Amino acid sequence: MSTCPLPENHRDLFHPANLDGYVETMHRGVAQLGATMAGLTGPSTGTSPEHAAKLVTDVDLDRPLGDAGAALGEMSRLWLEDTVWFHDPGYAAHLNCPVVIPALLAEVFVSGVNASLDTFDQSVGATFMERHLVDWTAGRIGFGETADGIFTSGGTQSNLQGLLLARDRALAGRARGELARLRVVASTDGHFSVQKAARLLGLGDEAVITVPVDERHRMDVPTLARALAGCAARGEVAMAVVATAGTTDFGAIDPLPAVAELCHLHDTWLHVDAAYGGGLLASTRRRHLLTGIERADSVTVDFHKTWFQPVSSSALIVREAHHLGHVTWHADYLNPEDPDGTGHPNQVDKSLQTTRRFDALKLWMTLRVMGPDRIGDYVDTVCDLAQEVHARLAHRDDIEVAAPPGLSTIVFRYRPAGLEEDRADELVPRIRQELYDSGRAMVAATKVDGRCWLKLTLLNPMTTCEDVLAIIDRVATAGRELGVGAGAVA
Repeated sequence: MSTCPLPENHRDLFHPANLDGYVETMHRGVAQLGATMAGLTGPSTGTSPEHAAKLVTDVDLDRPLGDAGAALGEMSRLWLEDTVWFHDPGYAAHLNCPVVIPALLAEVFVSGVNASLDTFDQSVGATFMERHLVDWTAGRIGFGETADGIFTSGGTQSNLQGLLLARDRALAGRARGELARLRVVASTDGHFSVQKAARLLGLGDEAVITVPVDERHRMDVPTLARALAGCAARGEVAMAVVATAGTTDFGAIDPLPAVAELCHLHDTWLHVDAAYGGGLLASTRRRHLLTGIERADSVTVDFHKTWFQPVSSSALIVREAHHLGHVTWHADYLNPEDPDGTGHPNQVDKSLQTTRRFDALKLWMTLRVMGPDRIGDYVDTVCDLAQEVHARLAHRDDIEVAAPPGLSTIVFRYRPAGLEEDRADELVPRIRQELYDSGRAMVAATKVDGRCWLKLTLLNPMTTCEDVLAIIDRVATAGRELGVGAGAVA
């Protein structure tokens, strides 16, 4: 290590000459994070958007504080003290998970080394670690040796790329002017990123055909069959069917074998959005729920949901690697067509992104420290929790449940006997706001058949049934208080 004095204006660089400062600063940061977590009394403080915005906009970014400790203090005041903590048992809103420690350890190296996964000469071994994880995931899905894939920023990007591959497969041998004939079929409970992808791919809103769901909130197969036949009769091309393995609201898994059979019959690309349900690939008790996923052409898996990884960590896995060639573009300054025969395995050849973080390291460290069975146990634990809570709610006369849980979500609302549906609709957003304002609990909201409902999303393996029932009690208390104030049945 150099003994030359470090210039004052270089002291903030991560550099061998600055390692003591780096270690000290990191210790201060971790200590502050730990101290904040230790003092928590709920998932949030209920801070309003107006208050949060003012704290931030009052900061003059042209006047640095000049000290990491002062910056840490300011950061805590602006964000950390009022942020949302997904590990708290009072948090049951969105598909956000508590994260495992091996993945957090990996984050230090992901950011510190700052490798870029676009080309081999920016990542070296990281290229092969990501590829090995892709192969491992493909094996869990049931794909063969011809499979491949790429890590992405999240389910929305994975779904976009899956549909891009389906689009270009459908257009092969056709004129680009036939783009207007392409259709994507998804269920009414499918993720909104399907519609966004259709827009981005130049297909337009009318290109997405939605089919209803059955009583279990799964894609209705007879209606799907009619939709595909209707496309053919009208001279349209059903370029893809998007089946969902874990819908956002109900955790429903579409009947994958039957959907796959219809896709085979119509020569239609099958994309399975398993962003939520993908954690079942690690389950020792519920893996069978994904039977049929091996017949998909592409699969979305979000590791930052039911694999308990920090954002972002997702992947698109394809059954046949050659389809990834639809996104390949060679640039002489980055990934030339290899005229010199170097054979460098450049990941940018199959990615929508160029610069990419080594997010795969988080899953790698998790598997090497904990193993997949532990992750699967966590998934089974939250699914068991949802079933136990659902069974307990069946004995309450003030809570209405929309459907049994498919995975780990419960859609419910406060509705005691005599409370009309319109009044129950009015109470849902007010109850949710009341819980948020209290800072003690957070739940999500959705609509089912035009009616307003609350939703519990349970992704914390350490949360108990009693913790969740305490949230339900808060909902009921708020409902009674707000209902009486509105003249409803007490």
